[in-house]
Amino acid sequence: MRIFIVLVLFFTASLFAADAPMINLSVAAVDQPAQFVRTINIALLLALLALAPTLLLMVTSFTRFVIVFSLLRQAMGLQQTPPSQVIISLALIMTIFIMEPYGKASWETAVKPYMEEKIGYEEALEKGVKPFKEFMIKNTRESDLALFYRIKNMENPQNIDDVPLTLLMPSFIVSELRTAFEIGFLIFLPFLVIDIIVASILMSLGMMMLPPVMISLPIKIIFFIVIDGWHLIIGNLAQSFKV
Repeated sequence: MRIFIVLVLFFTASLFAADAPMINLSVAAVDQPAQFVRTINIALLLALLALAPTLLLMVTSFTRFVIVFSLLRQAMGLQQTPPSQVIISLALIMTIFIMEPYGKASWETAVKPYMEEKIGYEEALEKGVKPFKEFMIKNTRESDLALFYRIKNMENPQNIDDVPLTLLMPSFIVSELRTAFEIGFLIFLPFLVIDIIVASILMSLGMMMLPPVMISLPIKIIFFIVIDGWHLIIGNLAQSFKV
């Protein structure tokens, strides 16, 4: 999310650098090269808007949050509660909370100097992406990063600057998927135990026609309330990131 905002600000600042920007996507001849540059910037900005969901998933903590919240809902046996909109919104809010320091660092080192015309576009883009690369590398397993380096037959990097985003992003998302499923498995266990206990009790009582979920569901809900489940899950998820 933050990296998308940073990139959008780069292009927006460049579009309105002149006193009278012209928005024109036609293929007609232009009088000045700057007009053509602005047209290209607008096209790139539209492309970034289309890629916003992908960037949100690939370079932030959003994936881990949304998968864990979805697995929690399935573990409790709640099909539509909380609604998907609530889960996505909560994951997005927590993503902004986790990524805020990196967004601020990117703003101070890249966006702000670029808008003040102290640095060029390429330097601003490189500095703006660097904080997010640091976050991704901290939360990426070495084995996942090495996997994609072996696929590309590339030499091991010497430092963070040598790691290209084309290799870092897939490595990061694979690590996030693994971590999210590990956390989801641990969340499933207590609810699975409750289901087994309820099913065993009903079977021992000869109540085999009564669906166990009718009894286990309210028990799981009250259990989740008693242990203050949302507080525990959100707190531990936030602390699971290496920042």
